[in-house]
Amino acid sequence: MTMPFRLVGPAIVGAASVLMAAGLSAQEEPRRGGTVVTLMSSEQRILNPALRASTGVYNITGKIVEPLIDKSYDGYVPVLATDWSSSEDGLEITFKLREGVKWHDGEDFTCEDVSYTAMNMWKELLNYSSTLQQNLEAVDCPDPHTAVFKYSKPMPLDLMLAAMPDLGHPMPKHLYEGTDILKNEYNTAPVGTGPFKFVEYKRGQYVMMERNDNYWRGEQYPYLDRIVVRFIKDKSAAASALEAGEVLESSFNAIAMADVERLKDDPRFDVGTKGYENNVAHSTIEFNHRNPALANLKVRQAIYHGLDIDYAIQTIMRGFAKPGRGPIPSTAGANYTDDVPTYPYDVEKAKALLDEAGYPEDENGVRLRLRHRPAPWGEYTQLWGEYFAQAMKEIGIEVELLTNDAPGFLSGVYRDHDFDTANGWHQFRSDPAVSTTVWIRSGAPVGTPWSNQFGWQSDKMDEMIDAAAQELDPETRAQMYHDIQAMAMAELPVIFAIEHPFISATSKRLRNHHNTPRWVSSSWYDLWLAEE
Repeated sequence: MTMPFRLVGPAIVGAASVLMAAGLSAQEEPRRGGTVVTLMSSEQRILNPALRASTGVYNITGKIVEPLIDKSYDGYVPVLATDWSSSEDGLEITFKLREGVKWHDGEDFTCEDVSYTAMNMWKELLNYSSTLQQNLEAVDCPDPHTAVFKYSKPMPLDLMLAAMPDLGHPMPKHLYEGTDILKNEYNTAPVGTGPFKFVEYKRGQYVMMERNDNYWRGEQYPYLDRIVVRFIKDKSAAASALEAGEVLESSFNAIAMADVERLKDDPRFDVGTKGYENNVAHSTIEFNHRNPALANLKVRQAIYHGLDIDYAIQTIMRGFAKPGRGPIPSTAGANYTDDVPTYPYDVEKAKALLDEAGYPEDENGVRLRLRHRPAPWGEYTQLWGEYFAQAMKEIGIEVELLTNDAPGFLSGVYRDHDFDTANGWHQFRSDPAVSTTVWIRSGAPVGTPWSNQFGWQSDKMDEMIDAAAQELDPETRAQMYHDIQAMAMAELPVIFAIEHPFISATSKRLRNHHNTPRWVSSSWYDLWLAEE
């Protein structure tokens, strides 16, 4: 049976549907103009969503660079693609592209842009997508507004559609062809087709974008004149900026949970999880299997038994989460199962497993020493790292916490492999093959963020993942993912410990907010700002 997300105190989730409704009023006439300032807890080194599949990138660039397809509460909706179809054998997927669309520099958007981006970025460089598109052989352009993706092995249409909102952003060929893609200046000053145009990225302070007066949806869109994304690391400062009206939107748990609980009772704000249905995440414990101790399954099992997940949920997440059951979350529909091995909190069992693995206590009661990198993605990732260190002490593992900024964490874990254990969070995006299985399949290039850079490799798991990604029958495919989930829980390459949604705190002056299941990552073309 699937458990609901649990809450402590007043029901944040229960209130969300009522509170968020204030931002979705259909009774008011949209107001043109105004600047919306939002906040993020960490800045980005890159703003090209065709090179970096990342919440932080989408949070900013989703307003500038559009995907072929987006997701609404009613299903997938056309953006730069207007229609799509698949051959019966799954080897060809055809997109009809929207006509009359201009890049922000005035050039026409055509199939050549899609083909170039797909072959040179999505297939070769984009984390998650390089695995997803490994069997892509070509993208043909029979005319300027038709793109035919050709595969050597079947690509299920449902999988392709699920991937496109996050992994389907075309970039302008004329600005990238003939350059070093990874060093191209437009990676931090993106040119897109979206409702807002890039203006300025002031490091450590903000990204500014302004209205695109030639937006393809028509002259009424977008309603806003400008969006500014501010970088505010300090949680107290972030909450203060919200309360002072300097910032109108805080997303992805960018303020402390104590402030979330306080602001939900403030009549000026909508607080809740609506708009994140496509962004459920796991808080993880990641292992560097190059460490002989961590390559031992009994040690990894001991670590799992040493984690009091229920305690962490209540104290860190304020009850706003549930125990994970492997890489696929309960929101994945038919692709999820809870019929998997589990590791309940049991300190004595953890100690016994460490004894069996050959790691007895020394004279100081220490069995192992580990260097741990907590991700700097927000309050709860830091607290989760601190809890991990405390919990491990109970079973005789001494943990040294290594403080990182975002670049330091990404380099230390995914490029340099300079860690023993790490923690962060990993998002599920509609289908296991879009981003999830990348965490346990081998073969991602060194340095690819949020991929299997852990030194763990299983031929069996690789084969299972590849077969599931190519299976066209949904029922058969679902059973294959159940098997993958069960194997991941048995082998524990990564511990997907806690499953949780995200929370926004939003000024009620914003209208049409959180009206799609990936709203923070979307274009905000219909967002408008009511007068004070």
